[in-house]
Amino acid sequence: MNIFHRIRAFRWGIRQRRLPEESTRAQRGTFGEDLAADHCRRVLGYREIVRNWRYRRDEVDLICQDGEVLVFVEVRARSETALVSGFYSVGRHKKEVLRRGFGNYLKQLKKPPKHFRFDIIDVSICKGGRGELRHYPNVPLFHKHFSVQRQ
Repeated sequence: MNIFHRIRAFRWGIRQRRLPEESTRAQRGTFGEDLAADHCRRVLGYREIVRNWRYRRDEVDLICQDGEVLVFVEVRARSETALVSGFYSVGRHKKEVLRRGFGNYLKQLKKPPKHFRFDIIDVSICKGGRGELRHYPNVPLFHKHFSVQRQ
């Protein structure tokens, strides 16, 4: 944390969230999603539409609005000592599952947006329980001419 963040935290009473050492996997996931949602709102200026949207077996961590663009966000919370970062942990199978979930979300909308994209937020959880974020915008997931097909 640099000096700017420390001064801001002191002045406005902002306390940095920490995860307890004996946390479960679900708690770490929720912690990462909370940090990511807060980051999207405060830093990136996104408007949060829904969190943990589910349809059958599919789940989308965050769905946000960035101006006219609908943004699907996958949050990957991992230990700082993990061998693979959160970005690279989204493999071919996970991308297929996400694509199916995004398509199902878009199909349920009465008027789907013209533009949408996929972002990954990688939350690295340090030993002290602090979370550090890395945002990967516009990750290629949809082919160039992807469209929602209604049935």
